[in-house]
Amino acid sequence: MENIRAWTEEDEAIIATNTDASECKRGAVELGYWRDDYVQYFSRRADRRAPEINRGYFARVRAIEILVHQFLERCGSKCQIISLGCGYDTLYWRLRDSTRAVGNYVELDFPTVTAKKCQIIKRNKALMEKITNEDGEVVIRSGDLHADNYHLVGCDLRCVAEVRRKLSSAGALGGAGAAGAGAAGEGCREALPTLVLAECVLVYLRPEPAAALLAALCAALPTSMVIVYEQCNLDDKFGEVMVRNLESRGCLLAGAAGARGGPGAAAARLRAAGWARAAAWDMRAVWAALPAAERARADRLEPLDEHELLQQLHAHYALGVAARGALLADLELDDPAALLSGPAS
Repeated sequence: MENIRAWTEEDEAIIATNTDASECKRGAVELGYWRDDYVQYFSRRADRRAPEINRGYFARVRAIEILVHQFLERCGSKCQIISLGCGYDTLYWRLRDSTRAVGNYVELDFPTVTAKKCQIIKRNKALMEKITNEDGEVVIRSGDLHADNYHLVGCDLRCVAEVRRKLSSAGALGGAGAAGAGAAGEGCREALPTLVLAECVLVYLRPEPAAALLAALCAALPTSMVIVYEQCNLDDKFGEVMVRNLESRGCLLAGAAGARGGPGAAAARLRAAGWARAAAWDMRAVWAALPAAERARADRLEPLDEHELLQQLHAHYALGVAARGALLADLELDDPAALLSGPAS
């Protein structure tokens, strides 16, 4: 087994951002920005943030939700989702409550995070009952969880060999099945059509391991879509303040160099990894592309005094989307309005 270096203080600070994000999301949910019946289990309290922050979270969550449903519409139930740096995300459970079935769902994060998430799932019936079926067995071991079509595995995303091994254990790379499957391609099925999610993940990786991770995933997943959400335009004054604020909490953005440019840099990185069709937009464009009725509803929830601050925040986050394979050939990557006018929640 490859050597995985010990977690550093910087790693621990990155892990702590997961708790912050969960509390912020719970605060926005309690205000009515979107529905999430499961975030309460992963956060001890709701963090009531400024309206601008709540709008930002809403735009992120809603845009990704629409894109996920665009993927599922094209690929049906025989598909899978791989969530990199999943944290306490609840998308799996929200999808189970919808009419959309997913053949395989795999979440990866630091082992510290996955071990805690395993504990939370195990002690909450509302979570546990969604990952089991009548004949299904749930195996929890060493911070990993393997169920019928849900897998939660701890690993270091900077180590591609470990990521590949963990994905194979979840049957995500075409292996024979979870918890003991062989390496990808050992006389087994081809990988299912796959959606890869990476929200505020790659910016914490140095450019080289981030590029290696993306390239390995693209090579292993011939029919795939990837959604990347992270900071951009960090080279201006507002971006410098964002970086300093994170650094003051011990969070070093190892991949900040890749986020200093505009959204085009995010699209270029996805193309360089092997996805020929890729596009990216800052969140100003994403917000404008969301259905007008949904934007109006969000605007009514809280008065917004700092319109300029919201524009600044939206200008410093980007949403990147890329796809390959015939099933995904009709995705409107050239037009965010067409892409994000997708199915209702």
